[in-house]
Amino acid sequence: MSLSTTDVLVEIPQGRLRGALTDGVASFKGIPYAAAPFGANRFKAPQPAAAWQGIRNALAFGPTVPKPPYFPPFDAILPEPVIEGEECLNLNIWTPDPAAKGLPVMVWIHGGAFANGTGAAPNYDGHRFARDGVVLVTINYRLGVDGFLFLGDGVSNLGLLDQIAALVWVRDNIGAFGGDKNNVTIFGESAGGMSVGSLLSMPRAKGLFKRAIAQSGAGHHAISAATASKVGGYLAEVLGVPADRAAIAEVPITKVYEAQVALSAEAFMVPDPVKWGEVAANLMPFEPVIDGDLLPAMPIARIAAGASAGVDLMLGTNREEQRLFMVPSGAIDHIDENVLGMAAVGYRLPADAIKVYSAARPGATPGELLAAISTDWFFRIPAVRLAEGHSGNGGSTHVYEMAWRSPLFGGRLGACHALEIGFVFDTLDADWTDRLAGSNPPQSIANEMHRAWVAFARTGDPGWKTYNADRRNVMRFDTTSGVVDDPDGEERRLWEGIR
Repeated sequence: MSLSTTDVLVEIPQGRLRGALTDGVASFKGIPYAAAPFGANRFKAPQPAAAWQGIRNALAFGPTVPKPPYFPPFDAILPEPVIEGEECLNLNIWTPDPAAKGLPVMVWIHGGAFANGTGAAPNYDGHRFARDGVVLVTINYRLGVDGFLFLGDGVSNLGLLDQIAALVWVRDNIGAFGGDKNNVTIFGESAGGMSVGSLLSMPRAKGLFKRAIAQSGAGHHAISAATASKVGGYLAEVLGVPADRAAIAEVPITKVYEAQVALSAEAFMVPDPVKWGEVAANLMPFEPVIDGDLLPAMPIARIAAGASAGVDLMLGTNREEQRLFMVPSGAIDHIDENVLGMAAVGYRLPADAIKVYSAARPGATPGELLAAISTDWFFRIPAVRLAEGHSGNGGSTHVYEMAWRSPLFGGRLGACHALEIGFVFDTLDADWTDRLAGSNPPQSIANEMHRAWVAFARTGDPGWKTYNADRRNVMRFDTTSGVVDDPDGEERRLWEGIR
């Protein structure tokens, strides 16, 4: 290694890399962990990245994977960079010292409903993790059609295979950046948290990480091969080609993603379970597929059977996740008693469920009650089941809840989905964080959450006792944080045997 006031050089088997040195942290961006997934590599498992001659600059983020923009209004709330280029299977590293030995490593898997997202988002900046002694890695992986198209042809879950390829690259190379390959923590939010749940259950991922953190995603979000085959057939119909991977690969990629957006919109607007199967509830046409091989079964079932034993796990949710999807769009104000009642029946909740949710929220509107119920169905109860399943096999398990409420939209946005990210990364001053947290979020909560994530990566102990299925102890982060036993337990019990 050589060091100057502006750059750092490291050497890995692929070649030499030049990174940037800023405020005592060295960063290396846009490093390819696999070959460009285009041309002969399109719709194939990730192939090895090529070596290079001389010194490769790793000073700027690399290309992002093909993806459409978010639907309005989320395109304004969650804007994300689009960087052109084919070498999109890349990762970024922040380290306090490449010459160090044995630093804990954290690998961030971004969210975005398996259709959006990038490791280059500004609120994922790793400087504060590196400042605190962690080697922080963010990755890109294939999304949507390119990542999760299933046609029953022996090719599946390419996005998950990309994540595994990135973890293999970390195992083989992170020592050159000061990291300990035997102390790797994977963590992710939303689809990233669901990816963590999948990786915990996957035989091929075993041994690639020691610890895991699932934020607002658990082990319930995968679809059957039968449903995924239907979705692949619908895509081919929209494109006007046979349901054949080679035929789809011939269609211009922009047209493919236009078709993906059309399918997603149809599933969202007309969620007919006869047509869409599990997608009618998940609302993600392209997501991990239970293929019987790479993903042998629903992740939560594998985890409950012991697949994740030996891994330290931390997981949690935000208290009002679903408000992100219902408040900015105005949908929360268009829910009446009839819609609320039909939703409760659709979720198979007992007859007194709405009364139970109402009792804890005096004066709540039907839309606000539906937001609470759907938060539990989609996020909180799957997290509870993951905590139960992992701890039931002797796995170290810690559970948290983010309860601080955003002041945006007249305070109605609340403790919504994705709100915790800026606090976890300690990037409340980053671009975009204010679009969820407002202009002056409490730094004290960022201090607490970031410190807990760093401590967990170092030792497996974030600072509170492990989860106990009798006590059900949860660390609640708020302006005054503390452990709460069995939060909203009466509502939790409504879902027994259902979710």
